[in-house]
Amino acid sequence: QVQLVETGGGLVQAGGSLRLSCAASGTIFKIYAMNWHRQAPGKQRELVAGSASGGITTYADSVKGRFTISRDNAKNTVYLQMNSLKPEDTAVYYCNVVHTYGVGYTNYWGQGTQVTVSS
Repeated sequence: QVQLVETGGGLVQAGGSLRLSCAASGTIFKIYAMNWHRQAPGKQRELVAGSASGGITTYADSVKGRFTISRDNAKNTVYLQMNSLKPEDTAVYYCNVVHTYGVGYTNYWGQGTQVTVSS
């Protein structure tokens, strides 16, 4: 099993910055991808940014140029640096890890951290 602990959410004014962290622990064999998703009230959960093996990153169009995802593989930790925050970035942010023990993949999810951007 893999456990995820997210930190770094909070309340910030529009134009401000926040940095989210997500640390994976437990019986880790190989992490294929580490991603950040978010879910705003009344909306579906969406992928914000992803980091796959080999350094491949992907971003939602709405956050390109403002958010940066990075990983520390030695610490099994993924970060999301969020700059120039907008009120529409307000959501619960979830860390997601795609993990394998050698056969197949399993998705693990963090508990979520609230990000609120005031106008």
